[in-house]
Amino acid sequence: MGVAKGWRFSGKVFIWENHKLDLVHSQNGVTKKQDFCWRWSSNVPTQRRPIRWSLVCGIMLFVLGLISLFTGHIASDLEWYSQRLLVKRSWYYKLNGARAPVDIWRSEFSKYYYGCSERGLRFAPAVREKLSNGYLLIAASGGLNQQRTGITDAVVVARILNATLVVPELDHNSFWKDNSDFLNIFDVDWFISSLAKDVPIVKRVPDKVMRSMLKPPYTMRVPRKSEPDYYLDEVLPILLRRRVVQLTKFDYRLSNDLPEELQKLRCRVNYHALRFTKPIRSIGQKVVTRMRKMAKRFIAVHLRFEPDMLAFSGCYYGGGDKERYELGEIRKRWTTLPETSPDGERKRGKCPLTPHEVGLMLRALGFKNDTFIYVASGEIYGGEETLRPLRELFPNFYTKEMLAGEEIQPLSSFSSRLAAIDYIVSDESDVFVTNNNGNMAKIIAGRRRYMGHKRTIRPNAKRLSAIFMERDKMGWNTFARKVKSCQRGFMGEPEEVRPGRGEFHEYPAACICKKKFKYSRIRSRNIADRSSDRVLNGTEARDEHGDDTDYHRPETYDRLNNTAAISSILWPPALDIIMPHFSSAWHCRMSYRSVRWHLVSI
Repeated sequence: MGVAKGWRFSGKVFIWENHKLDLVHSQNGVTKKQDFCWRWSSNVPTQRRPIRWSLVCGIMLFVLGLISLFTGHIASDLEWYSQRLLVKRSWYYKLNGARAPVDIWRSEFSKYYYGCSERGLRFAPAVREKLSNGYLLIAASGGLNQQRTGITDAVVVARILNATLVVPELDHNSFWKDNSDFLNIFDVDWFISSLAKDVPIVKRVPDKVMRSMLKPPYTMRVPRKSEPDYYLDEVLPILLRRRVVQLTKFDYRLSNDLPEELQKLRCRVNYHALRFTKPIRSIGQKVVTRMRKMAKRFIAVHLRFEPDMLAFSGCYYGGGDKERYELGEIRKRWTTLPETSPDGERKRGKCPLTPHEVGLMLRALGFKNDTFIYVASGEIYGGEETLRPLRELFPNFYTKEMLAGEEIQPLSSFSSRLAAIDYIVSDESDVFVTNNNGNMAKIIAGRRRYMGHKRTIRPNAKRLSAIFMERDKMGWNTFARKVKSCQRGFMGEPEEVRPGRGEFHEYPAACICKKKFKYSRIRSRNIADRSSDRVLNGTEARDEHGDDTDYHRPETYDRLNNTAAISSILWPPALDIIMPHFSSAWHCRMSYRSVRWHLVSI
């Protein structure tokens, strides 16, 4: 039988009641139930004595002294303590049953993956130029990285058609207004020689062939992401009949899914054959070297925040009527764009992050404010005013103009060559971050995966948009926890995306091979590297404690992030109840939450 016990205090009498204990009697053959209770009473009169607040204050001071003494020892090596006490609350990434904490600077699994794009044994050698089916002319469109995808696919199409590829022509009429030719940006001789075993490539159609043609080269445009069969059925007959065919607006004109050998050919073109010219490589390496002299490691942030890009997105960024008018006028250039809802586009994750939002995301992920960042961008809408919040979050802010102003002055009118310098620095950086999902973001992400899965962070814009809209309604710790949660799977870890999913230029799964590994090796390496993690950018992490602490800035939370959970353990829940009374007795105007944080930071 269940027994429920209850205590009541009523003046001078304590009552013990048992409402569930039923005793059964039998009187005159009749069964009866009877409830019993026991009472204890005292006739000694009692008086309620007033509470002496001085005694309570003394007890509280003693308790606070003990807590301060205890937390003082913990804070002396806070990083060591937090790693062990909060190991179950760490940010982990799982892969094939293995699990390792997410290191924001590098992936623990990256050393077990490498690029592999060698030709297979069954991959036939390239046909000789004279025996090919004709000459293929390609007119690539768009900016540098969009043209790069077109050039890569052009080599594969030439292989499919068994044709000789003429060095592609670059678009001079796009928004970028760059008159650079292929040989001004890429090493054309290296391009031809490195692919000699795959496809015959010439700089121009031989004069003898041109004189023998009765008509000019046949020009056509193929549908986007066409299958190889389309080229064999529609393009090859024309090529055999006319000898020279030109494909215009050639970007993303080949299917994403191809046989493995053709996919590996894509990788050989994109990651090996397309090498920038020596002057561009020289300037790019100078910028990287100057960044390395200032910092052991740095982040490259690619910001697509040009006026045309924002107008095309149909999003609103808080600039009022002026922004709506200016971007609206630019948007009129595209007559086929549908009417969109700015709020709806943001909720669907279609809007690029603002520079301020990129900075908040990086700080929430754990990057300190003394981290060095290189910003790769073109014209920023709003100029310095738009970049100011990012500069405040990361004062060590650099661009190619700041690091190589004199060297890049001759290139100032060539946007594609300037973009090539940003490409080099972004590829060489320790961490690459983007605020969009544009062509450069995809191309760089794919290359970094191929070159060893260097840390590449792409924003989960759909989920981040909701967090950013509500960020003023939550504390920093809550904000940081939510950002980390939604960025899981967007940190550039191996096998984040299933093979075959997404754009191949961004996820070149067919060109990435994996070594066998054991979790025990990863764990031992992680333990061995913990001491080195205390070194940031070549210097010991600076102690930012001070009397002028502002608890509402991300800089302050850098040292409080790891202590929030510790304080919840060290701070008894009962103190949260009695602390307001304690403060009122002292006539103290300090928030007990501030006291709570201060105890941990002592």
